[in-house]
This record gives sequence, structure tokens and C-alpha cells, in this order.
Amino acid sequence: MAILTLGIDLAKNVFAVHGVDEAGKPALVRPEVRRNKLVEVIASLPPCVIGMEACSGAHHWAREFEKFGHTVRLMAPKFVAPYRMAGKRGKNDANDAAAICEAVTRPQMRFVPIKSIDQQAELFVHRARQGFVQERTAVINRIRGLLSELGIVLPLQPTTVRREAHKVLEDLPGWCNIVIGDLLSELTRLDGRIAEYDTHVRHMAQHDDKARRLMQLAGIGATTASAIVASVGNGLEFKSSSQFSAWLGLTPGQHSSGGKARLGRITKAGDSYLRSLLILGARTVLNVAASKSDPVSRWAIKVQERRGYWRAVVAIASKNARMCWAALRMGEAFKVPA
Repeated sequence: MAILTLGIDLAKNVFAVHGVDEAGKPALVRPEVRRNKLVEVIASLPPCVIGMEACSGAHHWAREFEKFGHTVRLMAPKFVAPYRMAGKRGKNDANDAAAICEAVTRPQMRFVPIKSIDQQAELFVHRARQGFVQERTAVINRIRGLLSELGIVLPLQPTTVRREAHKVLEDLPGWCNIVIGDLLSELTRLDGRIAEYDTHVRHMAQHDDKARRLMQLAGIGATTASAIVASVGNGLEFKSSSQFSAWLGLTPGQHSSGGKARLGRITKAGDSYLRSLLILGARTVLNVAASKSDPVSRWAIKVQERRGYWRAVVAIASKNARMCWAALRMGEAFKVPA
């Protein structure tokens, strides 16, 4: 019988493949397939549904397999875990492939959008920029920590750390002067790198129709718009705006039982980078809402008065996420709220 569904456990060099036929019985079980043989194995199969976990290299392999007419579905690893049947068969590469093959057939399974090479290229820029930002934060903290050993305590603000560290640099003895001087030089280099990548991000956003549409929304800048478009494309994998917001972890977790609904803190699931960008944009919206009279600003002020500052920030971020999804799905038909 022809193989209908195929599960592949991805790895760096050795992959596991598990395929089933129309009756759901194993028809292709290959626990060890070398990397240079994987494309050959997939190309020899008739078009079928291929399931993989969304991990390193998954989008590359998805694009390669689609060239042979296969339908590729990517899933978050946490959604595959329940099908591994740990305790009955144990966990190994072959069982992981079988679990993926089972999970991809579930009607309620949620899939990860397959990114194009252009989307991944844009995310390269975002990942590199975020890495430089984290390195800069580490350098600033290192300067503060070292100077505190000498009794010089600096505040958290990066601009203040730079200014005060330069003021005391000449008064530092011997090796202390050299080390702090080198760290300040590294800080200047990282500032230049981040500024350079900020320019790259603005360029990407300005030359993308979808990103420009998102930037019309309050609290959505070039970085957020570019990151959302690069991550989800047109948002076709999400059935509703609420599902997109939940995917970003901006909806409260439920702890309901016995007919009593209990909502807790936001789940913080999904992409933490996108969520943090939306939160930062929401803070900006709320901070200037008092000086504006548009419906969104008035609503934000009411939420803050009723629920507090941070709940209002999360509510604005969730609303922005839902409007971003609507803008991606509706295209030119989307109208920015007045």
C-alpha cells in the first residue's frame, strides 16, 4: 500500500523515519537515515503528508520536501510529546518519529507556518540584533558590578552608566583603568552594531507592504512589524485573532473546574521576542494615552483605572496582536481604528 503519512524525527546527522499506509500500519520504518540520504528517501516516495517537529532546520527541510509534491506540517514539540507514550515504549528516535506520524494526523492539531527563505533571512537580522542588545546589557552590568567592588555604585540607566564610568575612568588604579576602558570601548562598538541593525530593520519594514500596514497601528513600530511579518507571514495558520493572541502567550491561563471559571496570569507561551516587542509598544501607547482622545486611548485609560497599569499594558498588547492578525488577513480591506 502507498504511504499516506510520514513522521520524521529531525537531527543533525542521523534521522528517524516512520511511515504508515491507508490502514494505519507501519509501511516504512527507518530508525537511522543519514543526512545525505534523507532527500533521496523522501524523493522516492509518492506525495504524502509529512510531519516534523518545529526545531532547528525544520523550515529548510519543509521547503525541500515540498519540491517533491509532499504536504509538510510542522508542529511544536510540546504538542507531539503526549503521543510518545512514555512508559510503554520509552523514548528514542524511532518512537519519536512514530509519535510525530501519529500527531500530524490529529484533526485538532495546531501547525507552525512554514517560513520562506526571505522570512528566515529577516529573522536572522532580528536574532543578530537581539543578540547584540543582550551583549550590551551584559557589558553594562559587568561595568556596574566591577565598579561596585571599588565602592562606585552606578544606577541602572545605561546612559548614566556610560557617563559616570567615563568620569571616574582616569581615577581608577592600574589594571582597573584598563579593564573598564576596554569595556567602555566594547560598549561603544555594540552601540554602533545595534544602530546598524536598527537601520536594516527599518529598511526591511519600509519595503514590505504588510509591515507598512502594521506600522499604522499605535504601538507597532518597524521592529515589531518586521518581526511579526517574518514570523507568521499572512497569518493563515491562525483561525482567529484570539488564537493568534493566545499563540503569543498574551491570554490568561485557565484553571477552571466544576463549572467555575478561574483565569490566572498570561500563559507566556509562544515567541517571547514578539511578545516582548508588543508589550514595549503597549507601554508607549498607555504612557501617551492621557494626552489623546481616540477610542483606543480612552479605552486604555479606563482599563488602567479599573485593573491597574500592567494589566492595561497586557490588554493593549493583546488588542494590538489581534489587530495585527486582522491587518495581515484582510490586507488592503483592513481599516485602522479611528
